[in-house]
Amino acid sequence: MTIALNTQSLAQLPQTVAHPSYDRGALKAGIVHVGVGNFHRAHMAHYLDRLFAMGESHDWAIRGAGVRAGDARMRDALAGQDWLTTVVELDPNGLSARVIGSMIDFTEVDPAKTIAAMANPEVKIVSLTITEGGYFVDAKTDGFDAAHPEIAGDAATPDAPRTVFGMILAALRQRRAAGLDPFTVMSCDNLPENGHVAKRTVCGLAALIDPAEADWVAANVAFPSSMVDCITPATSDRERNLVAEKFGITDAAPVVCEPFRQWVLEDKFPQGRPALEKVGAEFVANVAEYELMKLRILNGGHAAIAYPSALIGHHFVHDAMADPLIRDWLIALEEREIVPTLSPIDGVSYADYQALIVDRFSNPEVGDTIPRLCLDGSNRQPKFILPTLSDALASGKAYDGLALETALWCRYCAGVDETGNAIAPNDDNHAELKQRALEAKDRPQAFLENTTVFGTLGQNADYSAAFARHLSDLWNKGVKATLTAYIAG
Repeated sequence: MTIALNTQSLAQLPQTVAHPSYDRGALKAGIVHVGVGNFHRAHMAHYLDRLFAMGESHDWAIRGAGVRAGDARMRDALAGQDWLTTVVELDPNGLSARVIGSMIDFTEVDPAKTIAAMANPEVKIVSLTITEGGYFVDAKTDGFDAAHPEIAGDAATPDAPRTVFGMILAALRQRRAAGLDPFTVMSCDNLPENGHVAKRTVCGLAALIDPAEADWVAANVAFPSSMVDCITPATSDRERNLVAEKFGITDAAPVVCEPFRQWVLEDKFPQGRPALEKVGAEFVANVAEYELMKLRILNGGHAAIAYPSALIGHHFVHDAMADPLIRDWLIALEEREIVPTLSPIDGVSYADYQALIVDRFSNPEVGDTIPRLCLDGSNRQPKFILPTLSDALASGKAYDGLALETALWCRYCAGVDETGNAIAPNDDNHAELKQRALEAKDRPQAFLENTTVFGTLGQNADYSAAFARHLSDLWNKGVKATLTAYIAG
């Protein structure tokens, strides 16, 4: 028999399950967090829960918020359990569970109520995990996409916004009118210079509404950058059953994650912040070098293994990493082409970080899936692979394996694996990608002419030639032979 998770049942949980020992009723919500998904609860909420357990920073609890239908579903799932979440760390040496209590409320998914929550005087930080594709970035220019219909809608009706950025601006206007200091906007998404990107989007929208407001935001609102890291698979019946069977808890929305997390932040919080350094967060002068390391080695590594693994039939990431072909391809690409594009960081060994990434990807308990890594390639490739490729081309460094990675993505976008099984659509731009990928079988440049993704990269003759050669090999010789040739050098 399992225990239904809620405040009253905490005392009944098995002794092996850690749970809040602090008084959640005495917490105050100093943070509004938009996007209460698995990653947020495994990462930021976990850090804060451990901090609260130390008797620290009890005025920095989280009030959840959201703008999408998925946010409303998450709110419904958590409401019946008093916003508590079971987080299971998937350590190969033994699983452990902790019930997280750092979120004390979740406002209804309604723009007016979200704005009111942000405008509350007790709120000092508005944080975001809205996915890499949620910042309205124009892939052609890598700048703010002022023409996006949702942005245009908010610019036309600034007092009735539909995007989180419009809601942030509306809340800032309310606070300013009331004589309150602005909150800090903290992105927790996997984006290079995520603070800069968030600021550019907020200020870009503000400029469409009132240029003077944009100037005020730029001068008065802090947007610290951060690097976040913790592999967190999606929750399915597999994870819910695990929590029930191993720990005796019925949780509508548990989270499983690897036993590793990292958070590196700029210390730019004018209205204060929780003492996160006491639970392992790092505050540094230059986050960019850390986030670039992570984005290229970890996220780029995920992209590198995703498409060949899918094409040859691997489903779980750890099974792919147990395949010497995939493992050796990842190691060779990172050592030869990804790491050479990075500048040294004092006190950081790239070799050690690479080895850590290989171990993390190989963890069989995580159960991360290749289909998850393949998601949303048209947004992920321009963030995790193409900047590395551009840097390599510009500096005269090796790029052949990076060209192969993009060819693997093209081959995957054709919609069928090497045994003839159909690949389900998993990209908002699936139809165009598939059409271009099929045309590229005979005319490789067709795929690179997608300037929304590739920008001007497709005009580079050397890269285009390497891409075409690898794509031809993938179709005519197959994935295994093509990877084997690259590994052999």
